[in-house]
Amino acid sequence: MKKDIHPDYHEITVQMTDGTEFKTRSTYGKPGDKLKLDIDSKSHPAWTGGPAVVRDDVGQVAKFNKRFAGLKI
Repeated sequence: MKKDIHPDYHEITVQMTDGTEFKTRSTYGKPGDKLKLDIDSKSHPAWTGGPAVVRDDVGQVAKFNKRFAGLKI
């Protein structure tokens, strides 16, 4: 490897959504930092098989509904 071109690779703690923690090596932050996850394999519907929640209050569907709300067919 070339010297002085690679990021610092160190140990951090990852906190899952249920509060459990594990240590891993990463280039994130500084040595000893904690990475708190908002979504992980224990809470995301893609892994749990639960119902997906589509939140589209500012997206394309919301724009369409607002634009054509007064249209009568």
